[in-house]
Amino acid sequence: MIDMHCHLDLYPNALDILEKTNQNNIFTLAVTTSPRAWKATTEVFKNYGNIYVSLGMHPEIIESKSNEIDLLMGNIKKTNFIGEVGIDGSSRYSKTFALQKEVFENVLKESEKQKGKIISIHSRKAVKTVLDSIEKYPRCGKAVLHWFSGTQKELERAISLDCWFSVNPKMLKSKKGLSLIKKIPKNRLFPETDGPFVSINNNFLYPWDAISISNELAFLWECYENEVLLQMKQNLEKLIGNLGDSQ
Repeated sequence: MIDMHCHLDLYPNALDILEKTNQNNIFTLAVTTSPRAWKATTEVFKNYGNIYVSLGMHPEIIESKSNEIDLLMGNIKKTNFIGEVGIDGSSRYSKTFALQKEVFENVLKESEKQKGKIISIHSRKAVKTVLDSIEKYPRCGKAVLHWFSGTQKELERAISLDCWFSVNPKMLKSKKGLSLIKKIPKNRLFPETDGPFVSINNNFLYPWDAISISNELAFLWECYENEVLLQMKQNLEKLIGNLGDSQ
């Protein structure tokens, strides 16, 4: 139905699953890790109307892709969708933290200049810094926090900043994930997979698996599953309703 964050181009069988993804999902956001990957993927996926390719610069590889930063900034005006971008505060990437923050803020600043974008955001161990940046550029567009793993107070702050959230089935497997999901407003939540980097029982999560969270959401929300599906559709319409068919 909907997958708000997956690395569709990085599946080992990506070309083989394009048609099924396009048929099963009304919307799949294929995030990319670099501007060059975005350009190549956009060309390959251009005939699949339900698959949207977003312009990305993954914080984990920002140093090795630093020669593409100008390409990233120059292409923001050409797309409605940005991602995966953000900041990773893990110790492994501490040496590039300042560069990550600089690039992320420049993306938000340019998105604001371009009248706002839909932005899929990585915030692992850096939620405060990410939210500080979003607060600094309040007209950057619609920030969708992918796989949010902050504290309850950070969640409350993110909600107050009008952030959206994309949730994958693996989040529902942890106590912390469940406690956060319970507090996310229904009208601010989307399913995601983060595939192919997430698996359950050693099996890839494919884009059409994202909506498998609907059963557990129905339990958490104390409603019927079809009501969850309707809510997801309404959320999507609210998020992208004014974008038309533009990629």
